[in-house]
Amino acid sequence: MSTPRQGSAPRTLADQLRGWSDAELAALLRARPDLATPTPQDTSQLASRAGTRASVLRAVDQLTLLELTVLDAVLALGGTAATSTLHTVVNAEPAAVDAALAKVRRLALVWGTDEALRALSVLTEVVGTKISRLGQPLAVLMAPYGPSRVTTLARDLGLTPSGNRHEDVDAVAAHLSDPAEVAKLVAEVDDQARAILEHLADEGKDGSVESTERTLSRGGGGSPVDQLLARGLLVARDRRHVAVPREVAICLRDGRTTGARADLEPELATSARDAALVDRAAAGAAFELVRHVELLLEHWGTTPPSALRAGGLGVRDLKATAELLHTDERTAALHVEIALAADLLATGTSGDGDAVWLPTETFDIWSAASVADRWTRLALAWLDCPRLVGLVGGREAGKPVNALVPDLERMWLPETRRAALEQVAALEPGTVLAAGTGVPSLVERMAWLRPRRPSVRAQAVAWVTEEAAVVGVTALGGMSVHGRALLSTDDPQHHAPAALGPLLPEPIDHVLLQADLTAVAPGPLEQDLARHLSVVADIESRGGATVYRFTEGSVRRAFDSGWSAAEVHAFLAGSSRTPVPQALSYLVDDVSRRFGTIRVGAAESFLRSDDEAALTELVHHPKSSGLRLRRIAPTVVVSDVPLDVLLPRLRELGSAPVVEAPDGTVRLARRETLRARTVRRRPGPGDASPFPGPLDAHGAARLAARVASTVTAIRAGDRAAANRPAPGLRAAEPTTPASTLAVLRESVETGTSVWIGYVDNHGSTVERVVDPVRVEAGWLSAYDHRTEDVRSFAVHRITAVRRLDQ
Repeated sequence: MSTPRQGSAPRTLADQLRGWSDAELAALLRARPDLATPTPQDTSQLASRAGTRASVLRAVDQLTLLELTVLDAVLALGGTAATSTLHTVVNAEPAAVDAALAKVRRLALVWGTDEALRALSVLTEVVGTKISRLGQPLAVLMAPYGPSRVTTLARDLGLTPSGNRHEDVDAVAAHLSDPAEVAKLVAEVDDQARAILEHLADEGKDGSVESTERTLSRGGGGSPVDQLLARGLLVARDRRHVAVPREVAICLRDGRTTGARADLEPELATSARDAALVDRAAAGAAFELVRHVELLLEHWGTTPPSALRAGGLGVRDLKATAELLHTDERTAALHVEIALAADLLATGTSGDGDAVWLPTETFDIWSAASVADRWTRLALAWLDCPRLVGLVGGREAGKPVNALVPDLERMWLPETRRAALEQVAALEPGTVLAAGTGVPSLVERMAWLRPRRPSVRAQAVAWVTEEAAVVGVTALGGMSVHGRALLSTDDPQHHAPAALGPLLPEPIDHVLLQADLTAVAPGPLEQDLARHLSVVADIESRGGATVYRFTEGSVRRAFDSGWSAAEVHAFLAGSSRTPVPQALSYLVDDVSRRFGTIRVGAAESFLRSDDEAALTELVHHPKSSGLRLRRIAPTVVVSDVPLDVLLPRLRELGSAPVVEAPDGTVRLARRETLRARTVRRRPGPGDASPFPGPLDAHGAARLAARVASTVTAIRAGDRAAANRPAPGLRAAEPTTPASTLAVLRESVETGTSVWIGYVDNHGSTVERVVDPVRVEAGWLSAYDHRTEDVRSFAVHRITAVRRLDQ
């Protein structure tokens, strides 16, 4: 950080920024990217933006407890301090103070020389002295005191009053700034008064008393508050309130702004754990995440849940999702939210025109990728998702919080999530967070690293550790090898799948059929096999080995999907390493014989079958009275029950009817798979930063180029401002079109630069330093020093022109 020489101290922040190198300006723009949008006209505008409340709030949110303590100390010393003074008053090692000070200076929160550092004025309102909890200076607190009361206090402290109220107040403040004098005064009061003083000094708050309007004397004893008031250790703010002066509070802390050390970063509680075990456990969780999201979206593609009117997923649908995935509701909500963040889920329209949650078109592409690639997409989406999923199931502002509602976004969450995981990733392989104490220690460290985060941050960090284990980034309290690759800025979309792939089990191409009408998958199945098996069988249990059960309903589902009996038999024989049980073959044949023997049409409805016995059995079935069946021919039965009601009722009675089209052909009753369009995400209010981080190598290169162009534009603006004609000179310059053209053409011939005032398309007057290249047909072609490009300017819009000496 370049510092102005003694005697050349900057008058303003803009002056200091003008003296910075291009590298220092680029570092400022990278650290505070909001300053670069839109590109500042010059350094003065950059400095103006750097002092706005909104920008300063973003900047101080990046500071650690030590950096905030240094900033707090500058404010406590009146907004101006020397580096040597900060070494004295900040409760930290001088080297740590210097490092923290360099950070706040790089952020342009503090500017000036080492002998006179000045804090931005808005920091008094934004930060104040909240870290040290110091009160106001004695001179401010004694403003309501009259001359006689000031004189009395000065005499009680052993000072000689000068008769000038302001001089006496300054003398009292200087006296109470001496730790030795304050120690003497504190020794004179009783224990109760000392306890009151220490409590108010620690809290930094006012104290309430019955009255402060009475005659006080240092030697007169009195109540504990009277003893403190008589010695200036407390100052009456008004008739009912007293406060500890800032000078006294600092003395009570041994000349420091804080009692505790500010440079002691909390340690993480850790234990040893085999790194290979951590990687395997995390890989298993990653595989489960992919499998659960795929199962969820395939199910919602045929039976989508309704989207609430205000957005979100209903409580009953979330419970059903938890039962489908065999997880608790919080984990189910996490899976749903990750699918939304990965653009695999969106709102769409059902066949009836209702708003429902559907998998997007991207889901079909995602399903065809490898497990490692699919996990990487889900994990990256979770890592950068601003939605605080941990709130789902609770209440906020008195209202229940549903999954997928739009109110879950917290723009600070992605940075907090990455920062917390990077602390775990920084541990050596084989070292993990200790059970029970590891997470609280991580919460404590994050509170030191980002003390200005919202109060929910502590709970959010705990939720991050839970979610990271479900996603498969961490396991057993440690960071996995693919989790470290995911956090890396070096192409995580390539390195994360490469790290995860070898840890995943190889998909198998067979199942083991059992005599009890079940099939056991001894590992993860190939995608096509798993998809086909889910059509003809129901999943009974999940785990290391998935158990599928064959029932009449599941086999009939295969027939409804267009399978024939021969195809079902062939699939079972080809996919099993064990012989097909006879009971399963009988089940398939039995369902096949009954499938389609009865055909249903609209009469309201009719049933037709060549099997007269089947119709007779159905008409006389004890549970078919509600169907109002009436036989009109040996092979035809009619009903006044609508078709969409009659069809499922017949299936409940054990029949397997198919729908007959008007032309007599069979219409399969397979459920239609629905899809929603992939939502194109638009940047939100919190995504306005043009320099997001972290970035991969290509993104870092683009960022560097954009920052460099911004710095160049600022420098060009400074040059234009420096060469702006004075009011008197401007009047003397030629401003007629003819004289303007003459100056421009002369500049083209001599190859010199000119300053121009120009009215742009928005009607705003801008200033540019340009190198004219050609003047033709009322247009000036010139190299613009701000944009570093050749641009065209309409001559009639040039309001002023001035030659620049080279």
